[in-house]
Amino acid sequence: MTKERVFLTAEWRDVVMLNYEVDAALLAGYVPRGTELDAFGRRTLVSLVGFRFLRTRIFGVLPVPFHANFEEVNLRFYVRRREASGEARRGVVFICEVVPKRAVAAIARIAYNENYSCHPMRHQVTADGAGIRAGYQWRTRGEWIGLHAEARDQPAPPAEGSVEQFVSEHFWGYSRQRDGGTVEYHVTHPQWHVWHSTSAGFVGDGAEMYGPEFGKMLARRPDSAFIAEGSEVSVFAGRRIA
Repeated sequence: MTKERVFLTAEWRDVVMLNYEVDAALLAGYVPRGTELDAFGRRTLVSLVGFRFLRTRIFGVLPVPFHANFEEVNLRFYVRRREASGEARRGVVFICEVVPKRAVAAIARIAYNENYSCHPMRHQVTADGAGIRAGYQWRTRGEWIGLHAEARDQPAPPAEGSVEQFVSEHFWGYSRQRDGGTVEYHVTHPQWHVWHSTSAGFVGDGAEMYGPEFGKMLARRPDSAFIAEGSEVSVFAGRRIA
């Protein structure tokens, strides 16, 4: 087996995840070749995710000046693929990813053909012994839009078989290429401890950013939401799959 090559290492911290149940037909045009939709029970989920990207290093060793720490917000859904060996791989497909750094967006487009968009961004994270509040916003057409969540008590490992475990433990990424092919890449991190959200939502015009159907989705209350502490992560170089 070919040894995987690290593309970047970083920390993902204060991860806010808003999860929405959708009709599978909404995602049919986004599923990369060689994969199929993954469901939580019989529920097809789309997640809006915000987090802090910290201590970023290319190839695990090279810091990029002025690009080590930044915010990211992504809209994603879940797929699975079975290797010829029989191994089942559960992965993520990104519909759109927002970052404040043009170089980050350019590198991601070149390396994986991911749909990155660059906007001014900001975040607010407040944590104490009683709980945590976190929010991520970006500016588009002169307005700030974004997601937020609040949680109480202390974080804990997600329960076995829970939606928190399903959403946070897909360790592969899949991206459609311009010629219709698919690139697969591995992402590793330890299990995250999570807070169950007491309130969460999206504020702004989601249709302007993501189109009318996803805009309608974001206008309603999420079906579930949580905040994860996050951890160190490694993202490996991609490879084309047959």
